[in-house]
Amino acid sequence: MRALFIVVRLAGALAIIAAIVAQLMRSHEVWTRLGIRHIENLFVNFFSYFTIDSNVGTVVVFAIGAVILLRRLDDPRWFGILRACVTAYMATTGIVYNMLLRGVNVSEGQVVPWSNEILHVVGPLLVVADWLLAPGRPRLEWKTIGWVVSFPIVWALYTMIRGPLAYNDVAQQRTWYPYPFLDPGLAPEGYVTVAFYIVMIAAIIGGVGAAVVWVSRRRQRWPLPASAG
Repeated sequence: MRALFIVVRLAGALAIIAAIVAQLMRSHEVWTRLGIRHIENLFVNFFSYFTIDSNVGTVVVFAIGAVILLRRLDDPRWFGILRACVTAYMATTGIVYNMLLRGVNVSEGQVVPWSNEILHVVGPLLVVADWLLAPGRPRLEWKTIGWVVSFPIVWALYTMIRGPLAYNDVAQQRTWYPYPFLDPGLAPEGYVTVAFYIVMIAAIIGGVGAAVVWVSRRRQRWPLPASAG
């Protein structure tokens, strides 16, 4: 079982890296074709997506996790918390994408179909399966939920503060938001509707985080042997 998840983690990390690079290159190609000069905005916008941030976190977790399995160790407490956070984020990414965003194109350029599926479907499924089945998972305390919701809160604040200040180079307008439902200018009731969506997403992340912690508190199906010493 350990060998299987070493392969899964390494393959998953490589697939996600390939998907991120492919989408970034496509977006850069579109911006260049449109003659947009402020290419630096592309990179800032690209890494302002919660999906991209979650997938970058997955690459880090899968890489570290593969090394931990190779060394035949259980997850350290800090890594268990990090892994729980990324699991909650990726599960939420899959849920929100398929509920609200499937078929919606990003403003930075045309979506790469296979990359889009890896980032929004395959990646989340791999992370959830890894949390449920991979050996070495620690028993987490309920207060871990606080760590789970901390990054999304910071991300939401960053998004709402930067949105009115950023410039949408593709649409040539004075605001930029990573997702349409976060743009007060597109929402039926402006900031009230956006606040509703933020609360809903926070509730989903908190609920998924609680489920992740609950799973960790159940007996590990395939415990690793205690390390020597």
